Amino acid sequence: MPIKLKIIFFFTLIVFVILTVVCLSIYYFAYENRENNFKTRLTNRAVTTARLLSQADIFNRSLLQKIDASTTVSMLDKSIQVYDTAGNLIYVYSDKIADTIEVNREILINARKRNNTYFKTDKKDVVAYNYGEGDNRITIIAAAYDPEGRKNLDQLRFILWLSFFAGILITIGAGYYFSQGLLRPVRKIADEVNEITAQNLAKRIKTREQKDEWSYLATTLNILLNRLEESFQTQGRFIANASHELSTPLTSIFSQLEVSLQKDRDADAYRVVMQSVLEDVHNLNRLTQTLLQFASASGTSTGIDINLVRIDEILLRMPREMKKLNSEYQVKINFVDLPSNEEKLLVFGNEDLLFSAVKNIVVNACKYSDDHFALLELSTSQQKIFITITDTGKGISKEALPHIFQPFYRANENRGEPGFGLGLSLSSRIVKLHKGDIAVNSIAYKGTTFVISLPVALNEIVS
Repeated sequence: MPIKLKIIFFFTLIVFVILTVVCLSIYYFAYENRENNFKTRLTNRAVTTARLLSQADIFNRSLLQKIDASTTVSMLDKSIQVYDTAGNLIYVYSDKIADTIEVNREILINARKRNNTYFKTDKKDVVAYNYGEGDNRITIIAAAYDPEGRKNLDQLRFILWLSFFAGILITIGAGYYFSQGLLRPVRKIADEVNEITAQNLAKRIKTREQKDEWSYLATTLNILLNRLEESFQTQGRFIANASHELSTPLTSIFSQLEVSLQKDRDADAYRVVMQSVLEDVHNLNRLTQTLLQFASASGTSTGIDINLVRIDEILLRMPREMKKLNSEYQVKINFVDLPSNEEKLLVFGNEDLLFSAVKNIVVNACKYSDDHFALLELSTSQQKIFITITDTGKGISKEALPHIFQPFYRANENRGEPGFGLGLSLSSRIVKLHKGDIAVNSIAYKGTTFVISLPVALNEIVS
């Protein structure tokens, strides 16, 4: 069912329930009010008759009948029947001849018990009223038809039915108009979204001046489009750079092998070519492994092996790892106010990826420092673990600083150094994959400091 019809249906259903309750309540109270008023009039008539009958020395039955006959204007088709304690009919009057009320013994007994009993017979309202004390008690049955009250009820019922159906029709029309206006911004947003394609991600949805839910939806979609556009741009740059980086060693390998096969050469010449090709293959292998790591870190944590990892053990592996890469690289580790509870040094993550994230930053610190020295510091807080990597190199320029975490980005001053420009980008993605953060502060010709913060596993377990 379309949303428009759902809105109309539920809107009409709510009004239907409200109108039903209101109309029934009005009719019920009007019905009760008419009944109570006419019951009071019949009771007063019965009381008057009883009092007149009790004064037999003044009023006789013929005079009383004349009095009852004179009240036909106020009550239509009136009947008066009076019974003594033995149930004998001692007085009767009716506007129409032989128009009497059937009274059984049960009605008389109830009237004597309750003093006043109300019931209906045919179209008449009837009151059985008990008057007097002891053996002098009499029961007066007063009945009459209330044409004016019933006419008013019929008119009220007609008005309520008319109001009810008119209200439903008005509600359907108003619901249709309301749903049109309510859903018009949604349709407009949907039409604008349909115009946005992968080749037209720069287009944005127009936001409303009113700060309502539709404006919030349009703003949220624009933020999503910003992310998508950034992701597509990043992906495009990554594919272009990766293709370039992969094609360079492949082209070199192809050209060297092609040249070496154009004529016969001696063993030394072939050995030189093979050595050069081997270096290109090593570079290609390193790039492929780095790209595989980058792809692994670009996914979600659900796709990798997650365990409890001790950060201090990862850092302790760094000095030996740097020596394996270059004998001149030196790493010093400082532990700052480590907690007595070793569980506060644990994080949820993948040990290999975390080791790679720290290693890439440490390698850069050693590579770009004149003394090839890097300082690692480990500290903790109640919620997080901090890894600080500091070097005394030439630093990072302000222009390059916002771009250092982009894949394949390399500052102009570092293009002569070996590498692919993926290390910092890979470290950033790995840290974010582990719900952490990475910050950098650099001063030209004084050095650079990277701070990696990771959530403590103990707090994640508690939460």
